[in-house]
Amino acid sequence: MKVMKEAANYEARLADVIRSARDVVKRRFLMLILVAGIVTAIGIAATLSTTPVYEGVTRLQIDPSRNPLSRSASEAQAQLASEAIETEVSVINSLDLARTVVTRLGLLNDPEYAENVEAREKKGPVSASEKMDIVAGAVLADLSVSREKLTYIIGIRYRSKTPAKAAKIANAFATAYLDTRVGNNIGTAARQFAFFEKRLDELALEARAADQKVADYQSRYGIVKGGANSQTTIVDQQVGPLAVQLTQAQAQAEAAKAQLSMAQNQTRAGRLDAVADVLDSGTIIELRRQRAEITRDLGLIENRYGPRHPETTRVRDQLGQIDAQIKEEANRVIRSLQAKASAGNQQVVALQREMNRLEGEQAQDARARVTADSLQREADSKHTAYDKMADMALETRQASQNSIAQATIVDAADTPLRPSWPNKPLLFLLSLLVGVGAGIAVITAQELMVAGLRTIDDIEGTLGIPLIGAVPAVKKVARPADLLLEKPTSQFAEALRNVRASIMGVKSGVERPRVIALTSAMPAEGKTTTALALARTMALNGNKTMLLDVDIRRAQLRQISSNSGNIPGTVELLRGEAKLSEVLQPTGLEGLDQIVVREPYFSSENLFGDQTIHNVLNELSMSYDTIILDLPPLLGLADGRFLAALSDAVVLIVKWDETPEHAVEAAVNALKSDNSNLIGAVFTMVEAGARTVGSYYYDAKYSHYYTPKEA
Repeated sequence: MKVMKEAANYEARLADVIRSARDVVKRRFLMLILVAGIVTAIGIAATLSTTPVYEGVTRLQIDPSRNPLSRSASEAQAQLASEAIETEVSVINSLDLARTVVTRLGLLNDPEYAENVEAREKKGPVSASEKMDIVAGAVLADLSVSREKLTYIIGIRYRSKTPAKAAKIANAFATAYLDTRVGNNIGTAARQFAFFEKRLDELALEARAADQKVADYQSRYGIVKGGANSQTTIVDQQVGPLAVQLTQAQAQAEAAKAQLSMAQNQTRAGRLDAVADVLDSGTIIELRRQRAEITRDLGLIENRYGPRHPETTRVRDQLGQIDAQIKEEANRVIRSLQAKASAGNQQVVALQREMNRLEGEQAQDARARVTADSLQREADSKHTAYDKMADMALETRQASQNSIAQATIVDAADTPLRPSWPNKPLLFLLSLLVGVGAGIAVITAQELMVAGLRTIDDIEGTLGIPLIGAVPAVKKVARPADLLLEKPTSQFAEALRNVRASIMGVKSGVERPRVIALTSAMPAEGKTTTALALARTMALNGNKTMLLDVDIRRAQLRQISSNSGNIPGTVELLRGEAKLSEVLQPTGLEGLDQIVVREPYFSSENLFGDQTIHNVLNELSMSYDTIILDLPPLLGLADGRFLAALSDAVVLIVKWDETPEHAVEAAVNALKSDNSNLIGAVFTMVEAGARTVGSYYYDAKYSHYYTPKEA
């Protein structure tokens, strides 16, 4: 609920602000229109008098893939970065390129830029280079180069008073940029090629020297190339086969040793014939075959001839010889195993000795091989650098012969048909907006400088008296009070009826004031018109009314009232020069008579300080229901204060939004100090439709209500 209440209060405050702003605009509308019209007219005149400027536009597309110095797609893409494109923008906008354009187009003597040179020559002599820089700077001042959003398009815009020149110079900048870029690329490539050629010769000498150094070192230390282009020595090549031979010899020696040991063990055990090598010997096998035959024959012979038979002895001797041969052959086999084992050991010893020698040499060659590898790597790096440099030299040679630019003109400038400046519709609109803004500023300043009262709060809160009415302003009407008779349903008439109701009250049986004085703090606040209108309102409502003009120095009532003839008036009555019956004038409205001041009266005589005015009022009170006094202003004059004190009710007339607050406050204080019966204030000449005094009837919506529709 609290939030909703705060929101409602905020909306109410906002509505008040909007209404206040609307009221200000309505009140100051003529001033707003006047200021806005003058400022707008000045802006339009300035726009029409401005010399038109034309703009030629050329567009370039940056395409690094066309750059002959770009060696890869990634390198070309890097040249499309924002920083690279902004660099190209700076190149186009450079003084050097401007000099090129000035030279090509012959702008040194162009009248459009001669003023800059002449202004400089007034300060002293100007050299040719200084003149060139002055003209180039003037050309750059009218040049605008920018990247179009996030594209690879660069827009070159040149402004000139001459359409053809604008397009010509814009295109000249684009062409000069392309030519400069091509020339720079070719020159760069040529310089790179010369550098690469020189460097290639140096690298060739370095590569040959490195190769010779490797060869000499390899020859000195017996280093040869192995598989996979590795470095090796002759000793390394010998060690491998020798190791294999040593291993084989050791195996054979161990086998022979094992055979010999087994044979010796069999021999010691008396089983010589069980030795494997003996068993496998062909000679022994043959001898055993012979022994078997002889044994068989010996058995037959012994059975036939007996053991002592010579034949038996002969065969037995043969058997003994065979056994001796078998034993001898077996011993020979054993000796052969011994010799084989000894030869194997000797071979192993010899091979081991050779291996030890080679290993010693190999340890020495390891250091040489490391050095050789280092020399070879150095030589290889020389060759790699040479190959790379050769490729780069070939690319730059091709680039030096290539005249392709890395940018292209995608939209050449045409002679503009319409000026780019001034933009007349835009400036006209801007002039109007500035004019309206200036008008608003002026009326705002006027509002801030106005010290007048406007609202109920201004009257009741500041002065402490009620606001009993607000009379709207009537324009284009010489005598506003006549509206009561001519248009009795108008806002003006209804406002006066409300004032009467506030003064007289709406209840019957209540004592009502008989003498009512209308006064103001200062002159020209609508006091006399309001007094006449209020008197007519009283008469129209059945009150017999007397309107007495006691503002003797202005004598304003006779000028706005009807039937005011040249007869004695208030001054003559108070001076005793005329009787009351002689000064009474009918107004033509039933129930309303008046006493006016025939002519302004200026005298130090105090006409209101004696009993005469009292007698006049008493006598009038017997004949009239209501007496309306048109008092003089209170400030600066004492007459009004005397008369206000004699009245039953005093109404203070305040011109809306005009009378200063301090003046009204001084008048109120004067009345209160005199114990005058100040019953309230009435706003006069309030702007129609204003809501600054609350919900009074002269609001715009009520104006339609009180204005009769025309048939």
